[in-house]
Amino acid sequence: MAEDPNAKYAIHEACREGQTSRAEALLSANPRLATLRDPDDRLPIHWSVSYNHLPITTLLMQSPTFDPDASDASGWTPLMMSCSRREADGDATVTLLLSKSSSVNAKNVAGQTALHFAASKAALDIARQLLAAGASARVKDRRGQVPLHRAAAVGSVPMLRLLLGPGKSAVNGADVDGMTALHHAVSEGHGDAALVLLVAGAEWEKVDGEGKTALDYCPDAKTRRFIVQSAEREGIDLE
Repeated sequence: MAEDPNAKYAIHEACREGQTSRAEALLSANPRLATLRDPDDRLPIHWSVSYNHLPITTLLMQSPTFDPDASDASGWTPLMMSCSRREADGDATVTLLLSKSSSVNAKNVAGQTALHFAASKAALDIARQLLAAGASARVKDRRGQVPLHRAAAVGSVPMLRLLLGPGKSAVNGADVDGMTALHHAVSEGHGDAALVLLVAGAEWEKVDGEGKTALDYCPDAKTRRFIVQSAEREGIDLE
């Protein structure tokens, strides 16, 4: 039996499952399916991007009604979804979306941008693409966090160095809890990341909303010793 081109949300399923031929048939029979929203207010392209099905994403972008910044119920755009993936092969989708003038500084309902997600996933190449396209490393989400906070929390030294480059992120910015990137790095036990921040000028004596310094969040004595001794070798006295 032939596929019913008007079956409810069949196009969304095809996009999730990577069924390129099925998606092509559905769109050929009814091009308006490209703008059909499911109960999560997601378009087919949101699903193809989420599952990194590049051929289907490319197909959907050919629609005359394609909007690179169309968001779902949570304010997520296709670019945000692509940047939130860990897989390196997601870079091709990001490149394609950027070529369609996707807004690199668009925010979801939580105030997060694509760069926040790239930083959280330590996706260095994607972060470079976003910054080259004009992404700001100083955008704060609703918790007052910039991408640097995210990179510190996951302990990504390369990402921290990228975000701390000239004209990018301020090293001592605090979130709504008064926590700096250094607070986040130390609390997660990332000594190497903490050292990068200290060398970049992080104020180790700065206290958060609870009156605690970053070192107060050391998870154990070993981590504290590593940070203190490493900082001392860089000429930074933490005691």
